Amino acid sequence: MSPYHSKGNNGFSESRNGFKKVKVCKLCARKEKIDYKNIQFLSKFINDRGKILPRKATGLCEKHQKEVARAIKTARQIALLPYVDENLR
Repeated sequence: MSPYHSKGNNGFSESRNGFKKVKVCKLCARKEKIDYKNIQFLSKFINDRGKILPRKATGLCEKHQKEVARAIKTARQIALLPYVDENLR
């Protein structure tokens, strides 16, 4: 472990000044719109089995995670995205 980080009692690493680093939502920073027709963008938030990735893995805020999930579900219903991968059938 580097001398700049120390582990507190809770196991989370803290910086030298004692504050945790704040994570910024990727979509909030870019001001990007979520559209169910943008399949390449939505496929970044789906794993190889077709499941929607959790917030911890995507790095999105709660608001954008819900919007991405809704867009993925809409794209699945109108057959733009598959429910499961072709290799798993």
